[in-house]
Formats: sequence, C-alpha cells, structure tokens
Amino acid sequence: MTGRAGTPSDLATVTAWWRTLGGDGFLVLPPPTRSRELQEDGHVEAAGLLAQRAPDDGGSFAYWHWPSHKAAFDRSGALTGELLLHWGGDHAAVAAGLGAGPEGYRVIDAGPGQAFRLDLVTRRDASGLPDPEDPAGVRQFLDRLGTPLDSSRRRPRYGPLTDAEAGWLHDRLGGPVELAAAARFAAALERRDALTVDETSRLLESWRADYEGRATEWPGWPTVLRALLRHKHPDAWEAAAAVGYRAAAVVADVPSERGLALVRGQALAGDLGAIVHWLSLHHAVREPDWVQAAAALAAELTAPDAPQGALRPLALALGTLVTDEWRETSGVDHHGSRAFTSLAGLRFGTDERLPRELRVVIAATAVERLTHVREEARRLGPAYAELTGTTAEDALAAADRFEAARDGLLAGTGPDLTGSEGALGDVWHRYRTLSAADVRWLRDQVADERTGMQGLGFCLELLHSHGEASHDDVEALVPRWKKTLTKQYRTTYTEWRHPLVTLTCLALETGHPVAGELLAWWAKAKPLWKNDLRLLTHLGAPDEAKADELWRFVTGRGHDTGHLMTWVLMRARLDGVHPLLVADRLVGVPEVPDYALARVLLGVADPAQPLWHYSVDAGSRSWWQRAQEVAEDPRLSPESRALGLSVARKHYLIERPERVRPAPTEADVAAARAWLDRHADA
Repeated sequence: MTGRAGTPSDLATVTAWWRTLGGDGFLVLPPPTRSRELQEDGHVEAAGLLAQRAPDDGGSFAYWHWPSHKAAFDRSGALTGELLLHWGGDHAAVAAGLGAGPEGYRVIDAGPGQAFRLDLVTRRDASGLPDPEDPAGVRQFLDRLGTPLDSSRRRPRYGPLTDAEAGWLHDRLGGPVELAAAARFAAALERRDALTVDETSRLLESWRADYEGRATEWPGWPTVLRALLRHKHPDAWEAAAAVGYRAAAVVADVPSERGLALVRGQALAGDLGAIVHWLSLHHAVREPDWVQAAAALAAELTAPDAPQGALRPLALALGTLVTDEWRETSGVDHHGSRAFTSLAGLRFGTDERLPRELRVVIAATAVERLTHVREEARRLGPAYAELTGTTAEDALAAADRFEAARDGLLAGTGPDLTGSEGALGDVWHRYRTLSAADVRWLRDQVADERTGMQGLGFCLELLHSHGEASHDDVEALVPRWKKTLTKQYRTTYTEWRHPLVTLTCLALETGHPVAGELLAWWAKAKPLWKNDLRLLTHLGAPDEAKADELWRFVTGRGHDTGHLMTWVLMRARLDGVHPLLVADRLVGVPEVPDYALARVLLGVADPAQPLWHYSVDAGSRSWWQRAQEVAEDPRLSPESRALGLSVARKHYLIERPERVRPAPTEADVAAARAWLDRHADA
C-alpha cells in the first residue's frame, strides 16, 4: 500500500517500523486482524506468546487492536487519527521498547495508566498554529482545543483561546462556507461562546440549504443551534423545531422560558431522555431549590396521563445535576463527587418535600450506597466535610434516618424492568431469598400486560426457581404467549432464561393444559432461533428420557446456552441430591471442560436461584459469593473446590474493584483479599 507519488502509506511505514521492535524482554504482537477486537484479546494473545518464552525473558508487551486500527487509518492507509498502542507489563520497559517512533512520527507516552499514542510529526508557526493546508496539523490543533479541562463534568469546561488561535479559527470561517470542514472550527469557537452572529447566520444558511429535511445529519448542528439561541437569533426556534427531540440538550444549555416549555412538552410526550434537561431548565428559569424543582416535575410525571417509568430518569437527573453543581462550586474530584452523590441519595430518599413515589425510586438506588456513606464518614472524619459539604456526624445521622425508612419505602417494590439487562443483573443478588412482598410484586409484574420480554424473563425466573410460581402465573400469560412470548429474545449473559422456556417448565410442572400447545410450538421447525433453547424446557417435569437426550447434546459438544446447567439441575431433582454433588461427579469427564464445569458449579451453588450465565461474570457480586461457597464446600472434591478458587482469584473484586457491581466498600475489598490470602496454599 502506497501513499501519494508512490511513497509508502502511513500504515506501511508504521508496520515496517513495528516489525523492527521487540527483544530484550519486550514483545510486540503482530498488527491486528478482526479477531483482536478487545484489549482483553490482546492480553490473552500476549500471554500465550509469553508462555512460550523462558520464564526470565520478561513479560512486557505492546499491541494495537482492530478498533484502534480502524479509527486511526483510512482505507488508503493514511493516518487520520492517533493510533492507540496498548500494553502490559512494566511501563518503563514498554516505553523504552517503543522508543520515539519511526521517522516523521512520534510516540506519545501518556503515563502508566494510559495507552501510548502514535501520531505524525507536524509543524507549527511561532504562535503554535498549524499550516491550514496540513490536514494532520489541523486535526491535532483542533483535537487539543477540543480536549476539556475536566471531561468528567456533564457540561465540560474548555480552556481559553489565545488571540492568535481565535483569529486563526475565525479566518477558517471567513470565506465561503464548506460545512464538512466548518463544523470543527465552529465548535472550537462556540465552546468558548465565541462564534459571531455573522458566522452563525452564514452557517445556518448553508446548513438549511445542504441538509434540508435531514438537519441532524450535519455534525455541526448542535454548535449552530447553541449559537443561535445564545445570540437570540430570530430563526433559533425554527432551527430547534427542525432538529426535533434531539434539540433538548442544546436548549438546556441556553436557559429560557421558551426552551423550558419546549423540553417540558417533549418529556410529557414520552421522551424520557428529555427529563434531565427539563429539570435543569426548570431549576435555572423558575426554581433555584433543586428539591422543590424535582417535586414540581414529579407532580406532573405522576399524573394519570404521564409517560410510564418517568420517575426513574427524574431521580437520576436530580442526583446528577445536584452533584454537577457541587463539583462546580467545590472543585472536588471524581471521588468527592461520588461521595456527594451517595450522601445526596440518602437525603433525598427521606426528604418529605419530594412525593413518596419519587422517594421510593431514589431509595432503590441509594440502598446500595448506605454502607459506603457510613464507611467514608467514619474513615475520613473531619475531612469528609471537604468532599461533601457535610460533617461526618451529620452524614451518619442521615444514614440512620435512611435506614429507618428503607424497609417502609422499598417493601413491595422492585427494579426497573425496562432498564438494561446489566442493571437488572446487578440487583439479582438481592433475590436469593424472596419476602412475601417480593412475591406479590413479581406476580403483579407477570400479570401486567405492559411487562415486556425482559421483565417477564426476570420475574418468571425468580418465581419459578424459588418455587413460588403457580398455576395462576401460567393463566396470566396464556392469553398472550403466542403473541408476545414467541418472539426472539436473546438472553446471552443474563441470570434468567427466555420467558417462554420458564413458562413451559412451569406449565409442565403444574399440569396446565397449555403445556401441550407449548411443546407443540417448540417441536416445530421454525423459527430457527428457538432450536438452541428447546432442550432447556426439559427441566420442567424431568424424567430419565429427557435427561438422556440432554446428556447426548452436552457430550456431542452442541452450542451450550445453559444445557449443561439444565442437565445438572435435572439430574439433581431425579436423584434427590444437591446439584453441586451432581456437578462434582463431572470432574475429569472428557466431554466437560473445566471452564464449563466452573461456571456450572458456581451457577448451581444455590439451586433456589441458579445463575444462568454461560460465562462467569467477573464483575458480579453474585458470582464472587458463589465462588467462595464452592471453594469452601466440604462436600466437594478438591478439584471442584479448586475451580471455585480459580474463579475467585480472577474476580474483579481482587484486582479491579472499581469494575464490580454494585460497588464494593473498602472493607469488602479488604475482606475479599484476606479471604484469598487464607486460601493461598489451596
């Protein structure tokens, strides 16, 4: 691959340089293919290559993966953005191994916690400005101007422009407008409230002409709309109407009564994403007290004709915006913001100025942070006030008030069934036992015609696995199983099965007449997606014939989407023993690899709540707890206990606690590491 005038392309030059690297304890992986999709893929690949080396040959390595490749190089091999070089091992060894980069390029060392970056060397004039005809130089200059001083804020802050920088940008917009190039020049100015009325008007004219009927296809539209609103341009609201619902975030950045009315209408029409902007505008325009502002919105969002599920985004918006304001005024870092948000959740959960319905939603999230607030207040003492603006004593009192109100608020409630699967999986550990109120809530959701596939999968699984599902739950779903439950719903990496699998098992176990219809549907050739799930229904009313059929599938190395776990649970019921003992008998069986057995051992550790993942979730508290249980179960063979321990050693709670969900306290992390230390010789 060559560039202009027969010269090698950037990709060819970088690849040739890359192949000269390595040695002296430093490994470079070959340039990526599509199979190296994640950083984890690079680390796994490096581990395999390092294992082939002598033990004392060093363990430092570097690579780039396919997404970095696609982001950095265009189809001709030209470098159009920084190439991220990921690494592992000793940072200093990697920096030395990479060196300065090939001639005409430079390797940028961003520090031990970041990837190295490779980019072209470009020229600057005495004022630090690039040649307008140098695409790489212009890109680097705009990238620098587009890097906020603090990217963690919801509305990032940017550094000021020098007179020379501002002049250079205005010059780029001074002639005939070419929209593709103008977007980034205009953005760099408007981030500093510096786009002029004349520039805004000319950009608007070109935007309308070139993108009529498809206003949001030009990436510069938020910049121009913001400038129109800021300048009170007569065409500002017409432009906002052309953008549609996506205008809310920009409108909220330039508060006005008209903007408040527009965003309120969007939210009440069902755009839940507009609620955070509505709250922000209501606070800016009408009500300076955040709690009173949220209460005003809640009054409208609990009306009979309000959009369903609107209180959850309102609760999130309240916590987010109050924290943003605190961070802006106090200057605290991310850790301080998190501490403030945790305490604010406890306070809002017991603030009777807010309607009970909203406090219930807030409490459902705040409950996971109660221990964190207490731990930090006690550990930091007087310094806690510097993070949160509240003394440690007052924070502990707020925690006590929240704990006293918690059960009353949360009784008979449950999570948002329309949220992400990950968010539902994060609360799965709360349901290892079910209270009578939990059972009532779960049954109500099953009977509610508005509950979708994900919610039905979640609720049915909990009721069925705990033995609380009944004939009535089947009856509730009979009228709509053909219309709703026969749709494809991918349950990969969830703790629950497809709801039609669970319903079939329940119908078989309760002897409901619909069981025959369900089995007939599963026996049909189409739709094809259900063929991977059909055998999972054998867990309902199991018998030896079903067990034999499922075992043949498992040992035939069919695609396992819960089949081995299903067989273990079936066999346990047929033999009248704990599923762990069945799984333990599979140690050493050639058809059952250790990685599959490990996830099944952990998955069936509590048969009243199986974990239906078909891979171990290293960030889940549930999987950590089950790993401990398997590692310490005296009924199991040393091999099975070792599998449980191996999962525990790789769990994020040990090395990457910031990735664990829900977030652990420092005491949780210390206890986990102490537990692992006690099992170091196992």
